[in-house]
Amino acid sequence: MLRNCSLEEISDGRLYDQTDMVKAYCNECKGCHACCEGMGNSIILDPLDVSRLTKETGKSFEALLADTIELNVVDGLILPNIKMVNGTCTFLNAEGRCGIHAARPGFCRLFPLGRYYEDGGFKYFLQIHECDRAGKVKVKVSKWIDTPDLPRYTEYINEWHDFQKQVQETFARIRMQDGAEESKDARIKQMCMYILNIMYVARYEENRDFYEQFEMRLEHLKELLESGI
Repeated sequence: MLRNCSLEEISDGRLYDQTDMVKAYCNECKGCHACCEGMGNSIILDPLDVSRLTKETGKSFEALLADTIELNVVDGLILPNIKMVNGTCTFLNAEGRCGIHAARPGFCRLFPLGRYYEDGGFKYFLQIHECDRAGKVKVKVSKWIDTPDLPRYTEYINEWHDFQKQVQETFARIRMQDGAEESKDARIKQMCMYILNIMYVARYEENRDFYEQFEMRLEHLKELLESGI
């Protein structure tokens, strides 16, 4: 999700690499789940998030849509996000703990860090207004994110980010073309739904490498975009 604000407004002014130490650890958030409440539709899911959730819960994407996730338009694309019920994450259990912690979304693994994209990649920054729990201590960024094969995951995040930009640029070109607005809207919606189906609805095989499957789907969609579908 694009944010229209300066880094100085929301961070400590530093950019961090995976090997840097950042003041984010807070004793496993014991006794606190403030970041699991009042998040609206901001916990946007990428394809790996959904793959993890379907594996963890045993549910299909459609079944998750029935109770724990929802769809919204984000920067022109139709993307899934974690659903809040009465202002609370649907995966928060009765003990006030994450019921899917091993498969929690990348947004949650990152929080309260964010990503700052520049020069074809990104660095991390600490969001100073998002978590006011006292007593936080330093932890290595890579340990905090807690994701297997972090270099490959980082490459995947960059690829997914770049693809979304490519889609937005394609939509902008369609908007500038001659023709009825209704026709252009219908074309863009059709493309959005196709991307949603390819990247999210079609289930990833659990016994195959996720990244390999993602790459195949990504290349297919890129070819379609370049051909002017």
